[in-house]
Amino acid sequence: MLLTGTVVADADTTIANGGVLVEGDHIVTVGDAADLCERYPEHEHRTFDIVAPGLVGAHIHSVQSLGRGIADDTELLDWLFDHVLPMEASLDAEGMRLAAELGYLECLESGTTTVVDHLSVHHADEAFQAARESGIRARMGKVLMDSDSPDGLEEDTVRGLRDSEALIRRHHGAENGRIRYAVTPRFAVSCTEECLRGARDLADAYEGVTLHTHASENEGEIAAVETETGMRNVHWLDEVGLTGEDVVLAHCVHTDEAERAVLADTGTHVCHCPSSNMKLASGVAPVADYLDRDINVALGNDGPPCNNTLDAFTEMRQASLLGKVSDLDPTAIAAETAFAMATVNGARAAGFEQVGKLTAGWKADIVGMTTDLTRATPVHDPLSHLVFAAHGGDVRFTMVDGEVRYDDGHVDIDAAAVREHAQAYAEELVG
Repeated sequence: MLLTGTVVADADTTIANGGVLVEGDHIVTVGDAADLCERYPEHEHRTFDIVAPGLVGAHIHSVQSLGRGIADDTELLDWLFDHVLPMEASLDAEGMRLAAELGYLECLESGTTTVVDHLSVHHADEAFQAARESGIRARMGKVLMDSDSPDGLEEDTVRGLRDSEALIRRHHGAENGRIRYAVTPRFAVSCTEECLRGARDLADAYEGVTLHTHASENEGEIAAVETETGMRNVHWLDEVGLTGEDVVLAHCVHTDEAERAVLADTGTHVCHCPSSNMKLASGVAPVADYLDRDINVALGNDGPPCNNTLDAFTEMRQASLLGKVSDLDPTAIAAETAFAMATVNGARAAGFEQVGKLTAGWKADIVGMTTDLTRATPVHDPLSHLVFAAHGGDVRFTMVDGEVRYDDGHVDIDAAAVREHAQAYAEELVG
């Protein structure tokens, strides 16, 4: 397939009247549209206003899709323990499958082609199956919670790790590597030292398995960890083995100088979730400082109850604007930086190679977008448009691994049925 339009290949490369040639699951070449049309006349040809890499949501909770809007105007720990975790505990296998289908459908419809998905304690198989069928690229894992957790979610440490290992054996590397596993302790507040160390041991036992957890999102969380361990959050995670190049820490809003040095020295990835951090009044992550230290920073939406959407375009805009106002510096988190965070940085954090930009030999994860909108007129700078003006609703075409997963309102699954079923289930769940 030949995709033409204004090609935003990466944060530094835009080709007016460009083209991207796809064969199988990879990109063959990127270049001038007229030249590619002449050289490859036999290929199916599709034209869009903008052709760009698929975005990466490096921290989402698809399981929370059924709780969109249930816990507005609360701070993190109340939001989590009074509202969201009880909802998760109430989900049966059908609910988990619906939540995952709904979440992945929203991602694909709005241009997110890769996710790092923090599931729940139970019914993770359902989400893995939904990811396989939807076609999304995913790094995902069952949540571990063995301490100070609500009824229905707290589990025996050994059993949780054993069940995680079984999931690794069933799903890691599935769909030609499109589905991969991350061992996912919820966070230090709800995990014992045995659980956290066991998570590291489990990840080390299987090639390509990574680790993903939350860290230093909220001052109350940090205080709880320090009371229990005598250490600040990042230091405690480092102590038990949850730092390193195979670790993604979501949030990292409140870190001190020594913790930031640990993140940099260990090559740990940070996932910035600006909309969630603002809505829960958790604070502003020091993203510019992380980037100055060569810490890889990706972007995530977090969950629909603390964001209300899984639109990754929103996070690019929020990340840039929040960085500017936080540092009182209009040059902070420029459009190029935000776009890299949402694409190649996210893919690197997720552990997917050759994902996140449009270049020969890389995976064909591509979105086609319209700018035939009043909001998009005029487009002087396509990259600026993508970061500051575009919405997920502008996406008309989504390809993952060379397969078309969304095409002008059409997907392989019955989207209307998913939405209808999810609405009915959610009303019973939280009603």
